[in-house]
Amino acid sequence: MKEYAAPSRSFLCLRHGVTDWNRQGRFQGRTDIPLNDEGIAQARAAALRLQTVAFDHIVSSPLIRAVKTADIVAEASCKPVLVDADLIECDFGSLEGKSIRETMQEHGITAMEDLATILPADGEAWAHVSERALRCVGRWLDRHLQADILFVCHDAVMQSMSQALCRCWFDNRHGVPFRFNRIGNDWTVDEV
Repeated sequence: MKEYAAPSRSFLCLRHGVTDWNRQGRFQGRTDIPLNDEGIAQARAAALRLQTVAFDHIVSSPLIRAVKTADIVAEASCKPVLVDADLIECDFGSLEGKSIRETMQEHGITAMEDLATILPADGEAWAHVSERALRCVGRWLDRHLQADILFVCHDAVMQSMSQALCRCWFDNRHGVPFRFNRIGNDWTVDEV
């Protein structure tokens, strides 16, 4: 696996609230599906949970499900939302809209992390997802040297960063904040 430039310090991440396509188990990718009522409730719960966490900036993916989640957190924390296109979800190409479970069965895979090995040629390469996301995070951390930053994005973005930094996937749930912790050159992902 390629080595990536790791961000200089720890940072916060929040997966957007749930959408109808999430509940249906479909690849969403760049398809701009809004939060459903449950997703809005999850974003509100995340905002409440984050009231005890110090952070200075919120940076969001441009997709509406992430922006709406970020807006709800921003309203509760009195922080502005900044948007960065490099946090956008993986482009799943011809898999977008298809059933994740059926796709896994078709390819004979049982672990979610194995989906990264079957991405179609008309989508985005898995290595590119983590490369652009880590570059984005690093750019924001370097631009705001004393700031704690919350990045609101997507499962594949967060999983690709975890795989690159921690060498594993994690149980990433909608509307649950996580801290990517840097301790020396080692990383962990911990629920906040």
